[in-house]
Amino acid sequence: MTLTGARGNLMLALGALAVASMPLWATPYHMQLASTALIAAMFALSLQVLVGGVGLVSLAHAGFYGLGAYSVYLLGLPKLGLSVAVTLPAAILLSGGAALAIGALALRTKGFFFLMATLAFGQMLFFLFHDTPLGGGADGVFIQRPPIGITLSRGNRPTVLLLVNLGTLTAMYAALWWLMRTLFGRALLGIKANEHRMAAMGHDVQGLKLAAFTVAGALAGVAGHMAALTDAFVSPELLGWHRSAEALLMVLLGGIGALHGPILGAFALTLVQEAGQMLTERQRLVEGGVILAAVLLLRHGLAGGRGR
Repeated sequence: MTLTGARGNLMLALGALAVASMPLWATPYHMQLASTALIAAMFALSLQVLVGGVGLVSLAHAGFYGLGAYSVYLLGLPKLGLSVAVTLPAAILLSGGAALAIGALALRTKGFFFLMATLAFGQMLFFLFHDTPLGGGADGVFIQRPPIGITLSRGNRPTVLLLVNLGTLTAMYAALWWLMRTLFGRALLGIKANEHRMAAMGHDVQGLKLAAFTVAGALAGVAGHMAALTDAFVSPELLGWHRSAEALLMVLLGGIGALHGPILGAFALTLVQEAGQMLTERQRLVEGGVILAAVLLLRHGLAGGRGR
């Protein structure tokens, strides 16, 4: 997985400035749409740690995303009055802990069996919230946003949440950019290139994979937390396997070979989905056609990286 160069970082910075300036010229609806894209980018970026970093594809990823969202519901109750300073670390610990436990079991398998194992664990998490009263019911539940240090009103809510989501995505991207430059990050790339060679050199391949799986799960929890904070609503659908597939699609669309690929893929898919809703009632046909064209014409994604 290639790291973004100076030119790419400049383009990302200009994109971030464009999003940050939206309160000056955009409508509340478009700022909400941008927040949705930013959260999707966080979710896809967390999956890139596995797909682009280690070469693993997980269908349990939405489970960690959903756990992060439900942490706001479970800990953000009005009687408790806990702020984001508590609910966000709780989301990281809950999602990361679940990823550690699930990864320790799923990583005993490889290839297709690993994919099926993660699907099974993801579905178990889904039904835990869908078929029990733990998460407020199968239809979901509206929640009260935990305090974020700024009083939210109908007028300033889209602006504040947009900037908070932008700041969170920026921090996540910067942390991963640093992580992939460390010995740990380079070891992950080595495992993706040749797992057996890394094992022969004395690296704890299973331990490194589990660490990557845990980090990815914890970051997915951050994305889920921000989704709940933004929408003030959680439902079991957040944990469905199709959410994991959608995140994988964003990674593929943006480019597996580049760290910033999922960000491009998330914004592109969000725009395609929005355009499909505006143009026709059969929006899935539009989405499918655009995605198929992108896969055929942009073999290395919008980022154009070939990976390593």
